[in-house]
Amino acid sequence: MGVREVVNGKPDVNEPMCPSRLVLEHVTSRWGVLVLAALMERSYRFSELRRTIGGVSEKMLAQTLQTLERDGFVHREAQPVIPPRVDYWLTGLGKEAAEQVWALARWTERRVPAVQAARADYDRAREGTVTN
Repeated sequence: MGVREVVNGKPDVNEPMCPSRLVLEHVTSRWGVLVLAALMERSYRFSELRRTIGGVSEKMLAQTLQTLERDGFVHREAQPVIPPRVDYWLTGLGKEAAEQVWALARWTERRVPAVQAARADYDRAREGTVTN
């Protein structure tokens, strides 16, 4: 690692070239979070996972799974059967990451009303119609 990637010998996510930034991007991307969260439940076949994660395209799911597999979060196993069967599940590292992002996802669900209220307040203030 270069000088700009670490502080006191440790990775520092605030440094522009730190590899932790890319890992953070992968696990906190929209599809990364949802894949990790779904796989917390059990292993999935590709088509099951796509149905579970509403709105994800086949291409984006494949890219996300490949990225998470490369990072060591997801295990992929192709079964030698006809028709072909591919299963995905979390590795130990993936379970740890999934627990972290799942907590954030649940917090987000709980706090949607507060965020929506803040947005409405912000929009009213921008329009000059805020009353106190």
